[in-house]
Amino acid sequence: MPGGRKRPALIAGFSPFARSLIFLSAAAAAAASSGPSKPLPLPDDASTSKAAGTPREDNMPRPPSKRAKRAEPSSDEERSSGESEEESFSASESDGDDEGEQSSEELETVQADFAFFDPKPSDFHGVRLLLKTYLDSKPWDLTGFVDLILEQTTVGTVVKLADDEEEEGEGEGAGGNNTDDDLFGLISVLNLGRYAEQRCIKDLKDYLLSVCSDKDTKKQLKYLLEEKASSVGLLVCRRFVNFPYELVPKLYDALFDEVSWATEDEPTKELRDSFRFKHYLLVVRILERKTPAKHKAKHNKDDDEPVIYPKLEDEIFHELSSWSFTFPIRSEQSAQQEMKNYKEMGLVMAVKSEAIPKFRKKLEALLSE
Repeated sequence: MPGGRKRPALIAGFSPFARSLIFLSAAAAAAASSGPSKPLPLPDDASTSKAAGTPREDNMPRPPSKRAKRAEPSSDEERSSGESEEESFSASESDGDDEGEQSSEELETVQADFAFFDPKPSDFHGVRLLLKTYLDSKPWDLTGFVDLILEQTTVGTVVKLADDEEEEGEGEGAGGNNTDDDLFGLISVLNLGRYAEQRCIKDLKDYLLSVCSDKDTKKQLKYLLEEKASSVGLLVCRRFVNFPYELVPKLYDALFDEVSWATEDEPTKELRDSFRFKHYLLVVRILERKTPAKHKAKHNKDDDEPVIYPKLEDEIFHELSSWSFTFPIRSEQSAQQEMKNYKEMGLVMAVKSEAIPKFRKKLEALLSE
């Protein structure tokens, strides 16, 4: 990686050091939040058909629908799914020597079979939990934003345990047993022009412009948000800490493949064109060193890293971005002792669509090391 950045080792899907970077759980706050409102309507010509299930005129093979896809079983340390990769500083290394004294018998390992599914209304609470701190502590139309993601089933994926969907279907038949809190991750991309009149998108644009302090970068941001909005996709990917990292390339492959299919399979030209993105806009979080390290400690080089990416793929996006900017996070939680020299920052990036093939290759290579 350029700049001499290091990445945490990939152990059990997320290294102990990386786990110490995770931001504070949003679960408690979400428990007090209000339930879903009536879903916001999509444009009249919006399609709810699955691109992967639409017959193609060419002979190009297509993978099975997401409901038929299953990931390989993944071993992971058992821990709460209430902590998002971008939401918690609470974690493992704060216990120091006490944790090192734990015997291997005290760390229970479970096998989990994850599967990709189309988003649907019953996923509301799980998706809302993942997005709780997407725009920091700013009051905004989060409910409307969740509704847009759930209503766009043609492009977008939620990740659950493979058996959850079957059990949920049985529960609904027997009186409705909602298991959306078992959702482990989501990925989607929303056209900023198509949904420009939705209050949540207006709130998001206002927020991004308000936190961009550099005048030249702000002009570029405004250009994408207004004049070029119809060709800009807001890429949203959120996961809990126990999401296996070996599934991350598959998650992005699913998204970008669906975007490509949607440009061919959507029923109207307007919808097909709405997925012909020229730019992707990402809003993520990083950890930035408060002051440059004057002396590198040989025994703890991780503490000298200028920037740490809780989601490793965000470093690749940053590397490939046309422009980017950072901004302070107001709701930053108290860091653990070993992270006292770092501050939580928001990172906004613009990535051209032609850079996506390179991103996919780099991501696959990164996680295969």
